[in-house]
Amino acid sequence: MTEELFREDASLRECAATVLALAEGGVILDRTVFYPQGGGQAGDAGTLRLADGRHIAIVDTRKSKEHAGGVLHLLAPHTDLSLLSPGMAVTAQIDWVRRHCHMRFHTGTHLLCALVPHPVDGCSITAGYARLDFHMTEPLDKEALTAGIARLVAQARAVRQRWISEAELDADPGLVRSMSVQPPRSGTGLGRIRIIDIDGIDLQPCGGTHVANTAEIGAVVVTKIEKKSAMTRRVVLGIAEPAAGRS
Repeated sequence: MTEELFREDASLRECAATVLALAEGGVILDRTVFYPQGGGQAGDAGTLRLADGRHIAIVDTRKSKEHAGGVLHLLAPHTDLSLLSPGMAVTAQIDWVRRHCHMRFHTGTHLLCALVPHPVDGCSITAGYARLDFHMTEPLDKEALTAGIARLVAQARAVRQRWISEAELDADPGLVRSMSVQPPRSGTGLGRIRIIDIDGIDLQPCGGTHVANTAEIGAVVVTKIEKKSAMTRRVVLGIAEPAAGRS
C-alpha cells in the first residue's frame, strides 16, 4: 500500500505524497521516506508539510496493523486531525540528524558482524547507540573491536544493496546472520530479499537504512561488552567523544 522509497535510496530526506488514510493514531501515505520500526532499527520521526506551509509532527513510524503493506506515521498527541484528510497532498520530511545516526550505527553493526563471526541473537539500533547480542561463549576485547571498526571505516568501502530471490537465499542459508530476525518473505517462493553488500567486508540480508560508504560511519566505538548469559555476549556501540582540547 505504501511505496517505501528508503528501500532504494536511504539518503532521501523528503518526498511528495498523498494521504491514503487516517488510522491507528497516525497517517498512511501512498509513498514515504520514513522507515518504520523493524529489524531492530527504530522508526523515523519528522514532519508532514501541508500545501499552506503548516507542519504536522510525526513522532514515530511503524508498520500498520490494520492496513496490509501500509506504513503508519504516528502523530503527536493532540494533533488537530481536521488538518488532514484522504487525498490530501503533503510533503513527508524526516528528521535527518536522527536518521543519519541510525544509518551510521546500522552500518557499524555490519562491520561488527564482520569482526565477530558468530550468529546474532538480538539487536537494537537507535540514534544514541546500537547493540548486538552474539550467540557465543568466548570473551571479547573492547579495545580490539574498536580498533577493528576504525580500520574498516578508514578503508572507505562502498556499501551497496541488491535483491536476490527467495530461492537464492535458500541455496545459501549462511547469508543469514540473525537468529532473532529473519528476512521478510512473501511465502510464495517468488519474493525478493534485500541484500546489503559492504565491499569485501560483509554480505547479509537486511531491510534497514545504511550509509553509502564505511567512511561515513565516522568515529563509532565499542562502549561496553556484557555477558548476558552463558551463551550471549552483548556489544554496545556509541559515538566517540571528541578529544578534550588543551588549555
